Amino acid sequence: MADPSSYRPKPGQIPDSPGVYKFRDEHRRVIYVGKAKSLRQRLASYFQDLAGLHPRTRTMVTTAASVEWTVVSTEVEALQLEYSWIKEFDPRFNVKYRDDKSYPYLAVTMNEEFPRVQVMRGHKRKGVRYFGPYGHAWAIRDTVDLLLRVFPVRTCSAGVFKNAARTGRPCLLGYIGKCSAPCVGRVSAEEHRELAEEFCDFMAGRTGTYIRRLEQRMTDAAEEMEYERAARLRDDIEALKKAMEKNAVVLADATDADLMAVAEDELEAAVQIFHVRGGRVRGQRGWVTDKVEAVTTGDLVEHALQQLYGEETGDSVPKEVLVPALPDPVEPVQEWLTERRGSNVSLRIPQRGDKKALMETVQRNALQALGLHKTKRASDLTTRSRALEEIAGALDLDSAPLRIECYDISHLQGDDVVASMVVFEDGLQRKSEYRRFQIKGFEGQDDVRSMHEVITRRFRRYLAEKERTGEWTNGENASGDGPPRDGVSADGTSTESAPLGNAALEGDTTGNAFAGNAFTEEDGRPKRFAYPPQLVVVDGGQPQVAAAKRALDELGIDDIAVCGLAKRLEEVWLPHEDDPVVLPRTSEGLYLLQRVRDEAHRFAITYQRTKRAKRFKASPLDEVPGLGETRKQALIKHFGSVKKLRSATIDQICEVPGIGRKTAEAVAVALAQAAPAAPAVNTATGEIMEDEEVGASGTTTGSPEEPVTAGASHERRGQET
Repeated sequence: MADPSSYRPKPGQIPDSPGVYKFRDEHRRVIYVGKAKSLRQRLASYFQDLAGLHPRTRTMVTTAASVEWTVVSTEVEALQLEYSWIKEFDPRFNVKYRDDKSYPYLAVTMNEEFPRVQVMRGHKRKGVRYFGPYGHAWAIRDTVDLLLRVFPVRTCSAGVFKNAARTGRPCLLGYIGKCSAPCVGRVSAEEHRELAEEFCDFMAGRTGTYIRRLEQRMTDAAEEMEYERAARLRDDIEALKKAMEKNAVVLADATDADLMAVAEDELEAAVQIFHVRGGRVRGQRGWVTDKVEAVTTGDLVEHALQQLYGEETGDSVPKEVLVPALPDPVEPVQEWLTERRGSNVSLRIPQRGDKKALMETVQRNALQALGLHKTKRASDLTTRSRALEEIAGALDLDSAPLRIECYDISHLQGDDVVASMVVFEDGLQRKSEYRRFQIKGFEGQDDVRSMHEVITRRFRRYLAEKERTGEWTNGENASGDGPPRDGVSADGTSTESAPLGNAALEGDTTGNAFAGNAFTEEDGRPKRFAYPPQLVVVDGGQPQVAAAKRALDELGIDDIAVCGLAKRLEEVWLPHEDDPVVLPRTSEGLYLLQRVRDEAHRFAITYQRTKRAKRFKASPLDEVPGLGETRKQALIKHFGSVKKLRSATIDQICEVPGIGRKTAEAVAVALAQAAPAAPAVNTATGEIMEDEEVGASGTTTGSPEEPVTAGASHERRGQET
């Protein structure tokens, strides 16, 4: 626990101007971000007598080891920078609203030639019009099913659309009149886009004009004695009215507004938002947060507004936002909302009438959400705390392991050897910090050696970051020993004087290579290797545990506990112990360790399968520099197979459109160096397929029912670990 006076800035150093400040812990991880109209006054409030601070604020300042700030011109700039830093650093002591689900939207892909209506979740895409959010996806589908009768817009996927265009036959919706079938040319692209525009207008609330127009057309058809067309129009009007009834009118003046309510107690707060468009409730969403800092209702509203509109622009920000309490000061927030919308936004508390009555309804929903969350969370918090305490007791740790990292090795009979690292904090998954490793120090199957390499690489990165930030200097770490400079380097190869921090890693969310130079100066994000665990868990028994412990000892790290969980009897193995620790089968600690181990296994085997699939699809042409997918397909189409291409001369290869002599020479060299692929086998008949029947990717084309390559059949015979 740090003494705040040890890093308190001198009063004259802090400017008396607007700005944003960051508190960092001893590992340089940003733990809190805040903004202030006067940095000097706000920061001074954190360095008063600890007894006078709010308990959560006291915990934050004693966890922190340094504070820094950035001066800005206005409070609006401070608000924008605070939002950006909270998104970037994910500080543990800031208010973070936990969305219990990804809310579904009704989306119309106006950026496509033939717009498609579909349910979408996640980040919003450019050129797509969104309506919602809705509480349930089935509510969207029910509404769309009613509207397709009147607006027969395409709803099929790209694959179904292309297949219908190729065969000249529309899908079922095209036959029953719920799709205008642009795939087979029943309507032009312009006519279909006009239908999509009308659909969007109706969903945006411009319903009255369209229904009156349909009613006039129905009357005209009846007068002309076209009774069948009049009946269809009547049914269309009923379908539209039924769709409108799903969203009850709550504000008679066709208001576009978002209403926000907050229910809170000393520890937690719940936020509920109703989205009202055209006087009707179009969607609803809610969040729950732990109050990890001393905040008022106005502060909670401000944080919720940042999360709600931080990525929105234009009409996605309504003209009116109704809240239970105003942020202090309110002007910067209102100006920020106005900038995001592009026109004036009213931020106020409803005082009377229909809007106040609707706000009371939103408030009741917030109270109910908080009560339901506390009912679920009470047992959850208790269980996780008990699990961590049981693990600490069983492993003889000084305190509960708040951060646990688990490692697993996966391969297929010694091929594509990979490893995974998963992270649990406070007993919950921290997926943003998952990492994947390729074993490069050697070839073949050796789980013990692989585990040693992975642990070495991971904690070399940790020591490298400590050295960069000054926590480890002059070749000495916390225990007094410097990390060895010989042995296995961070990229997995045997070397001498290996530089620190060049691990070849990959992230969970992006799948891209995570190079060693990804550490940026003053980067405080927690999803780096700078933050050490209290407990390392390996999937395995005594040999794997010994390898992990040996790797830590070689690096001079002695303050991180290690254990292993063996699958067969679920025994917990400790270093230098001949007998395992056996936790009761009903133990919450054992259950948490099993969850951690199983998650590491899932993550590793998923990565291993991905690598194996890429290898099976590899072609000798992939090695030709500058040869893209289009020209590869042109070569295969021209010659019919890789075998015929291999036997072709350079002059014959040059005959393919787009292939020059230099590229032809490179193709010939690559094919000459590559070993011929193993023959593909059709498992349905047992026959060996000729090379002419095998495409560039190595998959057979002779049997549409079960095309299996020799490599794929080997995959099924192999055993994954």
